[in-house]
Amino acid sequence: MFFASDNWAGAHPAISERLFKESGRFAAAYGTSDLDRHVEKTFNEIFEKEVAVFFVGTGTAANSLALASIEKAGGVTFCHSDAHVVADECGAPEFFANASRLFTVPGPEGKIDPARLKAAIRRFPQDAVHQGRAQAVTITQATETGTIYSLQEIETISAIAAENGLPLHMDGARFANAVVALDVTPAEMTWKRGVDVLSFGATKNGCWCAEALVFFKPEMARDLPFIRKRGAQLFSKTRFIAAQFDAYLKDDLWLELAGHANAMADRLREGLDKSAHGHQAWPTQSNEVFAVLDDATARKAEQAGAKFYDWPVPVDEPYMLKDNERLIRLVTSFATSEEDVGRFVDLIA
Repeated sequence: MFFASDNWAGAHPAISERLFKESGRFAAAYGTSDLDRHVEKTFNEIFEKEVAVFFVGTGTAANSLALASIEKAGGVTFCHSDAHVVADECGAPEFFANASRLFTVPGPEGKIDPARLKAAIRRFPQDAVHQGRAQAVTITQATETGTIYSLQEIETISAIAAENGLPLHMDGARFANAVVALDVTPAEMTWKRGVDVLSFGATKNGCWCAEALVFFKPEMARDLPFIRKRGAQLFSKTRFIAAQFDAYLKDDLWLELAGHANAMADRLREGLDKSAHGHQAWPTQSNEVFAVLDDATARKAEQAGAKFYDWPVPVDEPYMLKDNERLIRLVTSFATSEEDVGRFVDLIA
């Protein structure tokens, strides 16, 4: 019963097999192979337009290099208070963007509040040499709290960014889960809503180690080849990341895997709704579920082999827990089995 993180899951067999097949041949290095070019074209097809694609090894690298590509001296990028870029990346986005700052904007359900975003941007006009100037906006889809921005919510944020001449970046570590949950196309959830740059995650959804930076306006990526090299993310054998994407994107495998993870999370949500010993901490839509369990039930589940993380109580809900209660996070993946979900649901019933 592994619910600690989708990072705990292994690799899907189709992706492992594709890597093994690629290991037996010679090909041009540093992203110039025929396979790299083929997968780049596949991204064009998925997003229904010509995009600029750059493969990297980690989500932190994707986010950091994305923000580095749009940094300017004294720049300030706006993100949600719980965003991965500010809470879990050890200052890498600021480090790689030449000490540009991240400014947090609160909002319910892990989403940036539009009114507060407008107010935050006003604090950093372009001539604010002492305070710094507004540089970009970044949102997380799906969010760190398991919720998902609707298409209208993305459009609202992008409109505010555009009004202020700011590019919009999307951290899509769980991009596939959000696409499946909203039942939309990748294009509808990104550039058609005003997103300029996407961190396209695949590691959490069945790949070994595969992330991509996608620029929906290729001219914005002019400096990215140099930024990626300087950031030590230009692998000599980049085709092994491309090989993973080749299998991942073929016949919509990536959406199938995310659909399974989301379905397993739905079963957890259903089980919590029927439990006498716990409940959902708040509604979620992706493959992350946040639950409040009484301590005895949580310990019983752990002793039975369930793996999950305790989670900090949100700042805006300090009185969420009663005595002897725990807030935990449960994450499903492409490899989560119905049997494991059933066992866990039985334990908390």
